[in-house]
Order: sequence, then structure tokens, then C-alpha cells
Amino acid sequence: MSPDGGPMLKTTHGFAENMIDEQESKRSAMLELQHISHNYGAVKALRDVSLTAYKGEFLTILGESGSGKTTILRVISGLETATSAEVIAIEGANVAHVPAAHRNCTTVFQNYALFPHMSVQENVEYGLSVRGMPKADRAKRALEALEMVKLDGKADRRVSQLSGGERQRVALARAIVTQPAILLLDEPLGALDEKLRQQMQEELVRLHSRLGMTFVYITHSQEEALTMSDRIALMCNGEIVQIGTPEDLFDRPNSAFAAEFMGFENIFEGHLKEISDERVSVEVNGHGFHGRWSGHQAPLIGQKAFAAIRAERLKLEGAENHAEDNALKCSAGSTLYRGKYVDQHLQTEIGPMRARIWDRANRKSSISTVSWHPDDCVVTAP
Repeated sequence: MSPDGGPMLKTTHGFAENMIDEQESKRSAMLELQHISHNYGAVKALRDVSLTAYKGEFLTILGESGSGKTTILRVISGLETATSAEVIAIEGANVAHVPAAHRNCTTVFQNYALFPHMSVQENVEYGLSVRGMPKADRAKRALEALEMVKLDGKADRRVSQLSGGERQRVALARAIVTQPAILLLDEPLGALDEKLRQQMQEELVRLHSRLGMTFVYITHSQEEALTMSDRIALMCNGEIVQIGTPEDLFDRPNSAFAAEFMGFENIFEGHLKEISDERVSVEVNGHGFHGRWSGHQAPLIGQKAFAAIRAERLKLEGAENHAEDNALKCSAGSTLYRGKYVDQHLQTEIGPMRARIWDRANRKSSISTVSWHPDDCVVTAP
């Protein structure tokens, strides 16, 4: 996490959704989905989804359980046939009716799907063996892939002799050894403990940079998405509700749902009173606050809007409050110790709020005012 409480954001090149057409046209699409819908009986798993992943991009599809993210991956890989699909293109070729085995993509699953009766090297060689590659050539390729995932010294081990993190690395090596155009990763770190998961995040970023391959990564974890991705597509109820860089989703959620999903602890419903460029004024329970508009459409006076502020952006203070800040009278409630920080619950005139205190040594002995800068207040659409 960063010092102010947010996850560390990937700082390599990003792919903003609002780039001008001239820049967009210079990027080579590796994967293109157009108007994909899929139903499981009466359940609409995907609703007219369109999405592009570019050559060499790390694209993450983020969402809660049931949002449709894994269904997208299965449709891309060919493991699921979409109810309707205008285009499913890989490297410019429409593969909507091409069997999974003949699509130039490989999937890494959460359960690894390794063969327990084979050695590490035999597991990695398996895909090459199926393709008829000579034994000497596939052995060389397998050892190169194991070196990339830092397992070259364990080629002769059995899968049962490996830790969970090592098995994940074997699954990655087996996926990349065939050199697919797209690597699909279906929540591959979900079974790992927190420390190992963070280590594997770093390894995946390193591996992606070294390979230059297009990664399409599925997760429900905003931390994973923010840490590793070039772009993030946030899903809800079978639709993509926002797509952009990690900074876009973390700092500029375009809806109340996106704000809540991306970790804004304090969200209040109100309506817009004033609009000035990107700055707006929102009224919440009779109190006016200034903030930055981030809704997916242009704001309108009087429309319903939500003010969202992260807990770590709140300031608990009194006389030193700056005149330009939004401020409310408050009283302190319970605290929740979380190791690295303390969450302070507050009662205010617009409802309960939560502040995050990182410097416990300088905690206020008496709290009467909570404030936040307008730049830290995101005002967004329903």
C-alpha cells in the first residue's frame, strides 16, 4: 500500500480510454470483442459487451462474483460459445466459430490443472508434445520457460513436492512455453496467501514485461488490478461499466458503483447545485460540498449525484482547518485497529463517516471537525 492508504499503482505505460482517435489508430489490437452476449438459461451473463486488448497490453477484467468476467474469458478461449457474437478476433482473424484448441491463446486457471503423475518439466512440455515438437526442442523450450519463472532448478520434481506458489509458476511456464498470442489468466492467485500473492503480482509484472505478450487477467481484487494492469475493465451485471487506466478507476470512478467497488468508504447521495468546468457543487442533506466531477456523462444542474471521499483523505482537526476545504462538525465513535492504521468512525450531520489514521502517534485527543479538500471529493453519477 502507498503511504496514504491506497494500493500501489502500476507506473508503467498506461492505456487511457479517452485517447484521441489518431493515437488509438496507431495501436495494434491483439483481441477484439464486438457485441458479445451470453445467457445461461434465463440468466444474462453478458450483455452486448465490446472490448479491445492491444498488443503487449496487460488488461485486467475486474468485478465481483457473478459480474460476467469469467464468462468473457471462457468465450475468448473458446471454452464457451457465446449466445450471440458479432466479432471475436485474435490477431485480426475472427475466431468466433474456431474450436478452443485452434485459437492462439492459452489459459492459466486458479486450480493450476497440473498432471500429478508428471514431473515439472514434463508438465511444461505437454503442450509442445501434443503439437508434435521433437523431444530435444521441447526440452530446450521447457527449460527456458522454467528459467523465466525461476524454477529451472526444479525441473525433475514432482508436482506434489512443490509449494502452492511453485505450482502456480509451473502453470505459468506451461502456458507461456507454447508462445500464444494472448495469455488468459483466470484468478490465478486466488488460492495463495497474502504474502505469496503479492510476490506473484510482482513476478507477473516482470514476466509480462519480459515476454511482451498480451495478458488478459481476471480478478475480483482491486489491489491486483491496480498493481499489475495497463488498463482495467470494471464489470457489473454482465456489462463493462468503466474502462481506463488504474489511475482512472482509482481516482475518477464514473459511478457510485465504481466508487464503492474501488474502495471509497464515504459515499453520500445528493444533487448538483453548481457546475464550473470539472468542479461542481453538490448538496447533501442540506450541506453544500465542492468536488471534481467524474461521471460518465456531462453533469446537469439538479441531477442526482454522489459525493465520494476516501477515508485516508479525511482530516480530523479544528482551528487549523483551511477555508477552501469542505468541513462538517463531527463526534468520534468507535475505532478499529488494523495494524498499519486505525479506522476512526465518526458521526456527522450527513451521516456516519470513516477516517483512516496512519500516524497513530499524532492522533487527536479531541475531534470536533472533519474536513477534506475539494480535489479529494469525487462527485459522480448514480
